[in-house]
This record gives sequence, structure tokens and C-alpha cells, in this order.
Amino acid sequence: MDLQYPATIPICHDDHHAKYVGWTSQGDQFFLTTPFTPAGDGEGCEFFALYRFDSEGKFLSAEIDNLGPRETLDGSRTKERLQSIIDSLGEVQYGDINIQPFQVEKDGVEFGLIPTEADFVEDEEDMCLEFQPGNFMAFYPPWDGSYDT
Repeated sequence: MDLQYPATIPICHDDHHAKYVGWTSQGDQFFLTTPFTPAGDGEGCEFFALYRFDSEGKFLSAEIDNLGPRETLDGSRTKERLQSIIDSLGEVQYGDINIQPFQVEKDGVEFGLIPTEADFVEDEEDMCLEFQPGNFMAFYPPWDGSYDT
């Protein structure tokens, strides 16, 4: 069976996980989000991840800040850092974007919009693209921008 993931998928601007999604004044797309590694056996970590894409949705870059364990976060410093990242984008228009799946590694952690491992995909119902780490947004066919958390 030859199952194909879409070349691009929509990320629809919302007030939850896709609050900081949109376009820069240069015509590039961006997604600023807060992935995490779960505490589980260790402390876990919180991150800010700013992903940039060209106008066609091709991945350009990732800026990833390790904020440390959730219980050690300083709320005011975290808000200041968030605002600093937003300001670094210049003038932006928040709205829906359309991006390609992508994957980058930082400090041994995989980040990105990553397809389900092929060994777990037997039919279209098994196909999924997940924002990692933390699997905080999971997209499924029909690839319309809807996601599970």
C-alpha cells in the first residue's frame, strides 16, 4: 500500500495552540509555539520554538529556546521572552498558514511536524502528523487543519 502524506497542510490560526501563526511583512510564514518534553522519568523541559517557512510552506529555520523544567519557570521572564521573539518577527499578520512537514534536532530532541513512524501505518486511518516534542497537535486525514491535542 502506497500511502502519501500531503505535501503541505494548513495550520489554522486559533486561540489555543496556534495563537502565534501567520505571515511576516516579507511574505514568509511563521509558527511560534511551546513544545515540551514530558516529565515522565526526568524533569521534562518547556521550550519556545519559532519555525519559519517560505511563502510556499517550505521549512526555512527553527529558533528553539530551552526554558527548563515547568516548575522552575518564571512567569514574567517567560512572558518577556515570548514578547521578544514576537518582536523579532517585525510586523506580522496573524492568520492561517500552509506548511510542509519538517523535522530538526536540537540537543538530542526532535522538533517539528513529524509523520507517524512507517511501521505503525497500515492504512489511511493510521496516518498522522504530530508536532513534537510533546505531541501537542496531531493532524489526521482529511488534512483540513483540524487537530487533536
